[in-house]
Amino acid sequence: MTSPNPASRWEPADYAKNAAFVPALGAPVLALLDPQPGEYILDLGCGDGVLTEKIVAAGARVVGVDASETMIAAARERGLDAHVVDGEKLDFGPEFDAVFSNAALHWMLDAKAVAGGVFRVLKPGGRFVGEMGGDGNVATLRKGLREELTARGYPVPAEDPQWYPSVAAFSAIYAAAGFVDMDARLIPRPTPLPAGIAGWLKTFRAGFMDHASVPDTAQDDVAAAVEAKLAPALQNPDGSWFADYVRLRFTMRKPA
Repeated sequence: MTSPNPASRWEPADYAKNAAFVPALGAPVLALLDPQPGEYILDLGCGDGVLTEKIVAAGARVVGVDASETMIAAARERGLDAHVVDGEKLDFGPEFDAVFSNAALHWMLDAKAVAGGVFRVLKPGGRFVGEMGGDGNVATLRKGLREELTARGYPVPAEDPQWYPSVAAFSAIYAAAGFVDMDARLIPRPTPLPAGIAGWLKTFRAGFMDHASVPDTAQDDVAAAVEAKLAPALQNPDGSWFADYVRLRFTMRKPA
């Protein structure tokens, strides 16, 4: 799910409670991967292993990697072959039939290093399939949090520490790494938030608030204020909440 990044602070229990929609909505990407029995697949940014289990269930042999020790511990509790690895420093040989990644690449800021690493670990003819945040992802949420932190006098980082690329920017980096037969597209996907804006912020932006020097004791109050601020934009008439997600879904191949 991540590389070491001040924006991220992952707690498996919070993730399971507030972000179960992430693996649930990964089904179309998993179908695009179409794992086959006997294939050897790397799950890059596997998190707590919910989708990794599904790849294993298809009959593939799977290695999951993630930079979060807590999430890898949760994946191992599922009986998965999972390891703490920085996605920007993949050190496997050219041994995988496919690399899969869901909702993880936007946390890895050295995109060229990730692209080169994925290319290196694939066998000739191997495929890379995945989905990440794309250009415009959670723009309303990010803006609301920044405005609230600024109004409270916190030192907000100049740039959000995530990479939400355009199709052109993403494709250029992966083409330069050597990939061919690339298909990348942006998919606007308003996404229900069962735990509301406050729950989303607790799961996905606690690290960002840490980076802006917001103490733990104040983070719930900040999250509640952001939720109130964004109600006109992100709350449905029935009181439920959604996030303005934009996904970048892709497939590509290493030349044979």
